[in-house]
Amino acid sequence: MGTVNTLVITGYGTNSHMETAHTARLAGADKADVVHFSDLVAAKVRLADYHFLIFPGGFLDGDDLGAAQAAAMRWRYLKDDAGAALLQSLREFLDEGKLILGICNGFQLLVKLGVLPALGGQRFERQVSLGNNDSARFEDRWVHLLPNATSPCVFTKNLPLLSMPVRHGEGKLVARDADCLRRLEEENLIALQYADPATGKPTQEYPLNPNGSTLAIAGLTDPTGRVLGLMPHPEAFHHVTNHPGWTRGELDAPGTLIFVNAVRYLRGQ
Repeated sequence: MGTVNTLVITGYGTNSHMETAHTARLAGADKADVVHFSDLVAAKVRLADYHFLIFPGGFLDGDDLGAAQAAAMRWRYLKDDAGAALLQSLREFLDEGKLILGICNGFQLLVKLGVLPALGGQRFERQVSLGNNDSARFEDRWVHLLPNATSPCVFTKNLPLLSMPVRHGEGKLVARDADCLRRLEEENLIALQYADPATGKPTQEYPLNPNGSTLAIAGLTDPTGRVLGLMPHPEAFHHVTNHPGWTRGELDAPGTLIFVNAVRYLRGQ
């Protein structure tokens, strides 16, 4: 059984890094280190020493220039103190078959960087983005998510209808063009969709779909299935008492299952 070392990036506005690391440990990761981005720049920490990289939620740089845009620029153009390009280290991390999870602000970062959806293998080319919610306001509510059973995503494999909260103002997925949106659907890169719990089907109805995202897209994967980005917060439902209806006996499937699948996959490697 392989060791699973998890790296959770913090700094410049992230605010759910501790819960994220805790959830990774609950899921069975051997360790989950919370590391400030500046430690990567100072070469105090190397991505190569980890197997599971998580970009947690928050408000990177106060969402100036657009959600996660400034953070994407840091990854694109900075080198560490040893002279290695940070973007190249991220590319090598992916090429080695490791896993990346982006949650909320982390998802926004992955699409701004072009790590997702990487249609046609075009990694680090921006193909989609995340825009303002149709409600034109910040949404903080619980939603249900339908995993795509035909997706290659290792994080969502064999999962049931999930429940977790959203906390965002820019969560509506916007594709570059109609062809891009078509390919996301046809190539099963839509890993998670906002769903109506009464029917178990994807929905555009507000507030079940809190942002108006086309095709009810809540999360995307890449063609390898080893990268997942989602707007809802799985780390915010790692214990039954996190659920607002737990005292009424409402026991929905927790977001921890996404982390469990990740750890299980890595151990199998």
